[in-house]
Amino acid sequence: MFTGEYTHTLDDKRRISVPSAFRGELDGEAVLTRGLDNCIFMFPQSSWEDIARKLSDLSFGDADSRGLNRFLLSGAREVSLDSSGRILVPDFLADFADLDETAVFAGVNTRIELWDKDRWDDYTEDVESQADLLAQTLGDVGML
Repeated sequence: MFTGEYTHTLDDKRRISVPSAFRGELDGEAVLTRGLDNCIFMFPQSSWEDIARKLSDLSFGDADSRGLNRFLLSGAREVSLDSSGRILVPDFLADFADLDETAVFAGVNTRIELWDKDRWDDYTEDVESQADLLAQTLGDVGML
């Protein structure tokens, strides 16, 4: 399980160090793809294979299913961690997520999200301002 928040810097070649807390579960490789809210999703290879299998089970005739398949699968790239624990973020994904110099790795259970730091700060500020409402919603469904 991935949890926690870590800030790292991209170098001029768009390499970034994966937090050491995440490296063990990645086992030296990962899959990056377009994520929701303009972040990058990072999955361990085995988790990605499960997701790809579930995507292939969606109806080919449904436009939303085709769109989700295209969004996630066409944007996917396998990456390997180098000896320093860095990955190379492909240009098209860095552009998609507006990654600049500073990025945030957010552990979100079965995946890691890679965010532009400014966008992450805006997003978390918005979510934190709604914490009471979110807690009430979770309480209503028996989660809290």
